[in-house]
Amino acid sequence: MLMIIFVAPVIQLILLGYAVTTDVNRIPTAILDFSKTQESRELIQLFQNSGKFQINYFVDNPEELVKLLDQGEVWVGMEIGVNFAQDLKTGKTASIQIIIDGTNSNTAGVSSGYINQLIFSYNKKFMQENIQKKVAQALSSGIIPEIKFLNLENQARAWYNLELKSRDYNLPGVLALILMITTMMLTSMAIVREKEIGTIEQLMVTPIKTFELILGKVVPFALIGFIDVVLVTSVAILWFKIPFRGDFLFLLLCVGAYLLTTIGIGLFISTLSRTQQQAMMITFFFLMPAIILSGFMFPISNMPEPIQYLTYINPLRYFLIIVRGIFLKGSNLSVLWDKLLPLAGIGISVLIFSVLRFQKKLG
Repeated sequence: MLMIIFVAPVIQLILLGYAVTTDVNRIPTAILDFSKTQESRELIQLFQNSGKFQINYFVDNPEELVKLLDQGEVWVGMEIGVNFAQDLKTGKTASIQIIIDGTNSNTAGVSSGYINQLIFSYNKKFMQENIQKKVAQALSSGIIPEIKFLNLENQARAWYNLELKSRDYNLPGVLALILMITTMMLTSMAIVREKEIGTIEQLMVTPIKTFELILGKVVPFALIGFIDVVLVTSVAILWFKIPFRGDFLFLLLCVGAYLLTTIGIGLFISTLSRTQQQAMMITFFFLMPAIILSGFMFPISNMPEPIQYLTYINPLRYFLIIVRGIFLKGSNLSVLWDKLLPLAGIGISVLIFSVLRFQKKLG
C-alpha cells in the first residue's frame, strides 16, 4: 500500500503534467489543390507556417479527402478550386471549401476559428499587394486604375456533427469509460473478495479446474458489460437523441474485443492485491492515466511525442475512435479494422498474461 499511496501519485503527476493541455495545435489536415498555382501554394504555406495545422496529406481527388476524414486520419480537409488564382486576380469571389470533422465539437470550433483568422490574414495580405501594384502602375503610367478589392469566401462545413454538440461527442466516450470502470473494478474486487473471506481455497479443493474457475469469474462480468452497452446506448439514442449511424452488431463485436482488455486488466489487478482496498487503489492507478492518455479529454496530437507513443498500448485510445466512429460516422470494419486489430491484440495478450499469472498465484 505504501507504494500505491506515495509512488503512484508522483508517477501520475509527472505523466499527466506533460499530457494535459487544452491547446489545439498540429491539427491533422489534408489538402486538395485543384488550382496548383502560386496563389494556392501561398495559402497552403500560410497554414503550414501558422503552427496550428499539420499538413499530413496532399490528395488528388475528393474521394481520398472524404476517406481520410472518415477514418479519422485528418480533422480538417481543404479543397481549393481550379479557378482560385484567376478569381483572385480578376476581383471575383474566390472560394475554398473547408471540411471539418465535427465529432469533437471543441476541436472543430477551435479549428474553425483558426481557419477564419488565417483566411482573413491571407485576404488582407493579398489586398495590400493588389493595391501596391495598382498604385505602382498609376505612378508609372499617369493613369488612375480601377482597384478591385479581394473577396475571398471561406465555405466551412462540419461533418458528422453539424451543430457541433459536445454531447454527441462526449456520450459515446462515456460509454467506453463506463465499460472500463465497471468491468475492471468488478473483476478485481470480486476475486479479491474471494481471497479475503477464504472461499477461493475452498474452490481449489473441489474437482473444478483452474480455467473453469477463471471462466466462471469473468463471464458474468462480460455479460454485465454487454448489458451496460445496451442500456447506455438506448438511453443515449432515446433520451439524449444521440445519432447512431452504424451497425449495432458490429458495435457489440468491438465491445467484445474491448472487454478482453478491461477484464484482463481486472484479473491482473486481482493477482497484485490482497484486499479489496488495495484492488480499488490499483484500479484507480490504472484508470486515471488510461482516461487522460486516451484522447477523451485532450487531443493526443497535442501531447509530447514520447507520451504519444505511450498511448499506443492504451486500449481506451482505440475504442474511443471505434465507438465514436460507429455512432457519428456510421463507420464499419473496412474503416475501423486498423483500430479493432490492435485493440483485439492488446486484449488477447493482456488476458492470456493475466490468466497465467492468476493460475500461478492459485498454485
